[in-house]
Order: sequence, then structure tokens, then C-alpha cells
Amino acid sequence: MFQVGCTSARVVFGRYLQGTHRSLRNLSHALSGETARIGCSSGFWGDTSVAAPQLVRAGRIDFLVADYLSEITMSLLTRANQRNPAAGYTPDFLQACLGPLLKEIKTKGIRVISNAGGVNPDACKEQLLKLCEKQGINLDVAVVKGDNLMSKCDEIRATNVTEIDSGCLLPEAVVSMNAYLGAFPIAKALDAGADVVITGRCVDSALVLGPLVHKFGWEKSDLDLLASGSLAGHLIECGAQCTGGIFTDWHKVHDWDKIGFPIVECDSKGKFFVTKPPNTGGLVSVPTVAEQLLYEIGDPSKYILPDVTCDFSQVQLKEIKVDGDDAVFVDGAKGMQPTPYYKVCATYADGYRALAVTLMIGPQAEEKARRTGESILKRTRTMLKQLGMDDYTETKLQVIGSESTYGHNARKDISGSRELFLWLAVKHADQKALEVFSREIAAAGTGMAPGFTYLVGGRPSVSPVLRLFSFLYPKKSLPISVETSGGAFEMSDYPIPTSKSPLEQTDGTSEAPLHAPLSGQCKYRLGELAYLRSGDKGNTANIGVVARKPEFYQLLKEKLTPEVVKNYFHHLLDSDGRVERYELPGICGLNFVLKNSLGGGGVSSLRCDPQGKAYGQMLSDLMIEDAPEFELHF
Repeated sequence: MFQVGCTSARVVFGRYLQGTHRSLRNLSHALSGETARIGCSSGFWGDTSVAAPQLVRAGRIDFLVADYLSEITMSLLTRANQRNPAAGYTPDFLQACLGPLLKEIKTKGIRVISNAGGVNPDACKEQLLKLCEKQGINLDVAVVKGDNLMSKCDEIRATNVTEIDSGCLLPEAVVSMNAYLGAFPIAKALDAGADVVITGRCVDSALVLGPLVHKFGWEKSDLDLLASGSLAGHLIECGAQCTGGIFTDWHKVHDWDKIGFPIVECDSKGKFFVTKPPNTGGLVSVPTVAEQLLYEIGDPSKYILPDVTCDFSQVQLKEIKVDGDDAVFVDGAKGMQPTPYYKVCATYADGYRALAVTLMIGPQAEEKARRTGESILKRTRTMLKQLGMDDYTETKLQVIGSESTYGHNARKDISGSRELFLWLAVKHADQKALEVFSREIAAAGTGMAPGFTYLVGGRPSVSPVLRLFSFLYPKKSLPISVETSGGAFEMSDYPIPTSKSPLEQTDGTSEAPLHAPLSGQCKYRLGELAYLRSGDKGNTANIGVVARKPEFYQLLKEKLTPEVVKNYFHHLLDSDGRVERYELPGICGLNFVLKNSLGGGGVSSLRCDPQGKAYGQMLSDLMIEDAPEFELHF
């Protein structure tokens, strides 16, 4: 008989330092010479407003960066700009981040870099200068432009450009089109004396790499340095996610209400550590940083950015103390030649969507919720037919609380819950058809199941669906403009530097182990053996898995195959979905990339988890069987 977790195994409670990542107790051998200290106050549009004051007042930072953009955010900003030509940037940057802190930022000489410009960086700059004038502060504000390719849309379509993953041609109804720019335009703006640099779309890590290039004079040929700086940016670009936010062992993270936001301190040789302001909540440790290293990446040995192709597979992490505070020293990133292309993300109109969420209470809540949803769909389909309209293009009915997201992995003993939510989402090419749907939801409260108690958010609103279309665009064809108070100048990321090693394609598989397989009579939850974190890029999810102890890593490589993960998530994969696996032996990690697994992803998905944020948590319940006895750490 198998034992869950091997009851004879000794379970050790307390803080765990992973394997050979021994603690260093001073900084004397970590960094050398002059350093740059960079704090990140925002990981997305909507992040907390307490982060910037914390970093400015207690972080001893030289640079403050704020990341606001994602594929979904670009869609929202594009929609806002269509309604109002003066909109299209993230107002939180001015109202919650910079506005209340302008005097302190000026006094301390902190320089600010943000992609808050969205699709309208000029308007963002204009509003910032008005704030400065109102407060009697003089700041040099620069803008980086060139990412917006909408003016070239027809020209690009004429080249028969195809989508990176699907191979489809560019649709007609394109709404936005932005290239992911790199760090050197930001560095040039700082070189020109800018106090604040506002960009449109750029890779998130460029917000950190740009100041490092400026500070240390790194060149485009310094590929290892650029890779290290890009890793520093990657680790802090999502704010508190590397200081204990959404950490697998969430119960170990104290004071969420005042969680510390991340700081990297880097030297001219590319060595750096991650920390947070003193006397703040959260947790900086090898596992919290390792989880974030794996967040939203593909092949870690060929992580392609505009300025460098990075190899993070051999990165090493060590816990250290800096002025008595916890920090993680990061080393081992390698750089290779960048590609001659920018990645470009376009969005295009693809009909409309509406979502109804309602609470169902009482006995047989699941059956009542499901029948209510089915009846609403049946009724409205009849009405659409009578109006001469087509059927819905897509529908999604879920009963939240019944583990419907888990599919065949749902627990068998979950039935009988008396409080559940009905999630009913629909798509249609015609906005008027969804207005019919929207009007018919509330009627269920008097004409269908008892216990229909609350329609979350009131009558469902109808909103446009914007789908993502990603493709490659030659760097040589895209001039970049940097506008400062001293004037504007153009630059280019072409030609690309010569690499010391060629790029080779990989197929996302690993070589067979050369050692004897591990075996035994024990059974473990994957979460007992590993930390997990998941994220998204378009319609692709990734799940990072980091062994809790080095001795677990071999077992994870043997048991956690792409086939196992694909079978676990097959109910969420499209018919052409697939799973790739990559190894990161430096942190005893595995990265799983789930292609076509998010129902379209972003705002085009009707699912309750359109970005795969819960995939890591779901996979943590996978049972690893026929395993040897291990000493567990919680």
C-alpha cells in the first residue's frame, strides 16, 4: 500500500535554504565598485499605491521604475484612446505614483522610468508637466516613441505577415499594433539628462536594463552584462511577486498589508542582489526569487529580448544579508546575439462578449446553477433565432465552487456545496444580440431556481473582444524617436552585435537521464516536493516548477514529463494544444509551456482564469507515485 507523503518520513518545519545555496552574511564579496539601486513600484495597471512612497522614502533608490503594460492592458488603453484621443496612457502613474511624490523625487535626485505612456505617451508627458508646473517643480521629461506601427498596418499586411504560433495572416480589423522596444532608447534619454522617461510598449525588463546601460556605459556587444541586467528587470518587473506575493508557501509570508516592493542593486560587472525596503512585509528568499525567474518565460536557455538573447538555465541564487535585511544574490545569466526582429503585438476586433455572474444558495446549488445557465442560453437562442440573428459564436458555463475548472481532476467528494457562483459568458459578432442576452439574466431571479440571490455587477455589460496577433518585424525598418527637452533624435537597434555563440533551435524536450531511475513505495503531492508558479503570454500558459530540495530534482525530471502535464490539463488544451518542457538545473527547476491552453487568452477568453494564474496551484495537487522516502520541508 502506498503512503501519502510517507508517514514515516520526518517532516521539518521552518525556513528552508535550498540545497547548496548557503547563506552569505556580508556583502563584501557580492558586489564591487559603484552600484545602481533600482526599485519597482508597479507590476501592472492597478497595483497598489503604497509601493512608490515606500521605495522613495525608505528604499535608498537611484531609479524608480513602474511597469503598467500587458497584452490585456494595451487592449484596454487602445479602447480608451478610441473613445477619447487624450486618453490611452495609465493615469495611475500620475495620480498615485508620481503626483504625490514629485517634490521628494526631485529632492532626492531619483530618476523615473515607466511604460505608462501606453498608446499615447505624449499625452502622459503633457499631463505630467502640468503636475510639475502646479507644484512648482522643474523636471526634464523624455518620451520614447516608435513602437506604434498602426500607420504601417496596410504596408505590413501587404507582406503577408503571419502570426508567430498559428501561421494565420493578419486580419483586416486591426485596432492596435505595437513593437516591443528595448533598453537602449531609455538609456539614451537618460544620457541626455532626462529625469523622467516615459515609453510606449517595450519589454518590461528594459525599464531596469535601460538605467543600468546608462549608469555603467554597457555596449550592445556586452551580451553577458545585458543578459544579467535583463534578468534583474525580469525579476522585479511584476512588483511584489518576487518579494513574497503569490508565493506557493503563502502562509510563510507576513504582513501582506505592507508587503515590501522589490529592489535590485547591481554593479558594473552585472552582479546583483534582490531585496526590499527595511521594516516591510513580505519575504525575500531563494524560493520567492526562483518562482519569479520562471514566471512567463518559454525556453529559459533562449529567452529572446530585443537587446540580447538570454540563457537563464544556469543562474544561481544565494541568500545573503545586506545591512541586516534579507536579500538574494543572483549570478550566472549568459547572453547571446539578439535576433534582427522585434516582436510586435497587434490586437484586432473579433466581435463582442458579455458575462453574467450570479450567486446561488441552498440545497442542490450546483444543479440549480447549471440548469439556470442552460435555460438562459436556451431561451436567448430561441429569441435570437426569432430575430433572424445567428447563434452565439462561443459560450462558457461554469459553476464556480464545484471545481469545474479542474475537469477530470476534480475531487469526487466536493458535491453538496450550498453556496456557488454561476459563471455564464457568451460571444457574438453582433452587439445587439448580446444586449438581448444581457436583458434576460435578471429574469431568472423570479422565473427559475430558488436561491438565485445576487447578480454580481448588475446587468451584464457588452464589450468588444480584442484578440492578440503576434508577429516579427525587422529592426532595420523601425526608427525609434527619443524626445527630450533638448530636442529629438532618432536611433536604431540595427545592426545587431555579433554573438560569441550561435542560436540553436530546441524542441522543448529533455535528454533521457543517464542515471538509474528513482523508485520506492511513497506517494507525494507535487506541492510537497516543489514550488510552482504560472503565468501567460497570449493563448499560451507556462508553469514553473522548482524543487524544494536538490535531491527531489531527479525525481521531478523523471515523473513530471510533458505527457503527464498534458494529460492533467487536457480538458483546458485546444485540439492543437501541446506541452513543452525545459530544464533549469541552476535552480533545480523545470518550465512547462502549455500552447493553446487559455481559450484564446486575455480579454478574448470566456474562462474564469483567462491568464492561467491558477494553473500552478492546480498542478500542485498532482500525485507523484512510486517515489523513494524523502524528508519533507513545509
